[in-house]
Amino acid sequence: MTITLQEFNQSRVRTDLPDIKPGHVVKVYQKITEVKGSGKKQEIKERVQIFEGLVIGKKGGKGTNATITVRKISGGIGVEKVFPLNAPTIEKIELIKITKTRRAKLNYMRDRIGKATKPKGEMIEPEENKPKNSAKTEEDSESKEKGDIKEEVKKSEIEKVIAEKKGNKTVEKDKEKKDNDEANSK
Repeated sequence: MTITLQEFNQSRVRTDLPDIKPGHVVKVYQKITEVKGSGKKQEIKERVQIFEGLVIGKKGGKGTNATITVRKISGGIGVEKVFPLNAPTIEKIELIKITKTRRAKLNYMRDRIGKATKPKGEMIEPEENKPKNSAKTEEDSESKEKGDIKEEVKKSEIEKVIAEKKGNKTVEKDKEKKDNDEANSK
């Protein structure tokens, strides 16, 4: 029953977020709690703040301490925020645009002014905003179906080779009968 530190950390990693890489334009939905007043007349309000910008860096890989740095231009001034991916304050992260980059850190974007700060890329379809796990399960089910078809083709090819080597024409005739029966039933 001993749990190692790695197993514990892996159990705490969030799986409901899309795969985020440097160069993606994202919307980060962050919960913010505001406390107004003092003493007995305190009002606690919770709201969701959206921060939309370009991901210029990612640290921590897929562990519990993974962070992304998001940069946007607000009022002509560059604003950067570092978001821990596994923090409970992060409600969701939505991909807006994917751009191709050749670097892991886009620190050179800090020096850009005007149109040069806008990354060129493709807008995202809603299906691509799904979490990593659901996309994998869909791909797995598709690959299993393709695998089943491939297995059937392999089996029929193997049977043909065996029939040719043995010289048994009865096996080929049986196959033809099966094919004819299937065609007639449809």
